[in-house]
Amino acid sequence: MYYEGGMFMGGMHLLWWVFWVALIVVIVYAFRGGRSGDTEAARETPQQVLKRRLASGEITPGEYEERKALLDRDDSRKA
Repeated sequence: MYYEGGMFMGGMHLLWWVFWVALIVVIVYAFRGGRSGDTEAARETPQQVLKRRLASGEITPGEYEERKALLDRDDSRKA
């Protein structure tokens, strides 16, 4: 069964290690992809983003009201 002094069997052993490592990497990537924080940010509505920005102090209450009015106006046009 050995080919050229055991190189064939050593190569097969290496291929099995590569297979298992690749399989583990794919499984970990699949699970982490579904639970990343980026997907939560992508699901935020414009109103939620606006509220978050007001709460963090990025915009003033006046800016919040102006932008909220624009969003509400756009929503009423779509309906």
